[in-house]
Amino acid sequence: MRQSDRSPWWVVVGALLGLTVGNGPVMQFTFGVFVKPLTEAFETDRGTVSGALLIGLVATGIATPVIGRLVDRHGTRRVALPAIVLFALCMMAIGWVAQSPLSLMLAYGVCGVVAAGQTPLPYSKAIAMTFDRHRGLALGVATAGVGLGTMLMPMLAQKLISVWGWRGAYIGLGVVTLLVAWPAMRWMVSAPHAVQGRASHKAMPAQAGLSRGEAMRTGAFWLLAVSFFAVALAASGVVAHIVPIMTDRGVSPAQATSAISAAGLALIVGRLAAGWLLDRLHGPLVALVFFSLPLIGIGMLLFSTSPALGVPAAVLVGLGLGAEVDLIAFLQSRYLGLKAFGELYGYLFAIFMLGSGLGPFLMGQSFRLQQSYDPALWLLSGGLVLACLAMMRMGPYAFGGIPATEPMAEDPAPSERASEAAPTTRAA
Repeated sequence: MRQSDRSPWWVVVGALLGLTVGNGPVMQFTFGVFVKPLTEAFETDRGTVSGALLIGLVATGIATPVIGRLVDRHGTRRVALPAIVLFALCMMAIGWVAQSPLSLMLAYGVCGVVAAGQTPLPYSKAIAMTFDRHRGLALGVATAGVGLGTMLMPMLAQKLISVWGWRGAYIGLGVVTLLVAWPAMRWMVSAPHAVQGRASHKAMPAQAGLSRGEAMRTGAFWLLAVSFFAVALAASGVVAHIVPIMTDRGVSPAQATSAISAAGLALIVGRLAAGWLLDRLHGPLVALVFFSLPLIGIGMLLFSTSPALGVPAAVLVGLGLGAEVDLIAFLQSRYLGLKAFGELYGYLFAIFMLGSGLGPFLMGQSFRLQQSYDPALWLLSGGLVLACLAMMRMGPYAFGGIPATEPMAEDPAPSERASEAAPTTRAA
């Protein structure tokens, strides 16, 4: 079968596979499993160890807009394939070079830079360029890979630690990343294909939307930025420390790891549900519902010390985090358009990653200074309230909902892109 005759849904399948071993599942959400082994190995505290993840995620955030600009200019595959290889090698290198807290932080910093190419950015760009009327569902299915990875990668890391130690676990994670993500990107995500006769799959012209400067002068951009930062801060902070939270309450490490796996399953459900709802309801309303769920989960941790509530709390947090990556791509495309999708997604994802790194760091510092996670949990709750208020201020869509009249390849070169289209207020 010719590539041009392939269903556009193969892009979604490839993205799902690639994101299963994306930067989140591999570098971020396995970190809770490594916290205690690293603390013991380097004879330090959890706050210091958590600083490594903060540095790595901030580095990813800084590098993501650059990756987005490169993807807009050169296409998905030319940027993502080398980045996947470098990210996998850097994950392996953590197991070799980390000899102290400082070297651990440096290793995570380097890994974070190259991880920018294995974020949802290139996968979301491919899907946004392929789908319009079913964009929400397509994004939901694809980014469910992050939830699948969040469910599987911590269990894999825990198993590798039990067999080969934490150094061998880092090497194993890198190998798995390379074997899964590179083939998916090379043969599924980036392959051009036509969508003729599939009006529900046709995307808006690539130039319909705002430039970077125009977008950053809108209130919509900053409302989205504040919301994504606050939710990432809360959800990532809780997920990164849910294992030590539960083990402090008397749960075994193996049982505590199941909370991360439960959060991963919730990520899958959250992304599929959010994707389906985004094609049917106004996006900010969907966001408001999913941003409220982590608030309930954190409340369960604050107002009860029962070990039995750890998994339900992780599930509620995972549902909120699961919807967020869908929402970044979907709401950006509807309020800011596709003209500078890669670069603008890079900036919003950088803000998301800053929150993702700062949340675990704040949780670690709270425990170091107060021997309790409660002060940080109260702060994270306030951020979630702010995110909900921001979504309530979003207005009608500026772009989207009208299928293109001509077929479009997934990732056209700049010279092949369609001419600029006028914005519309019609929802998808």
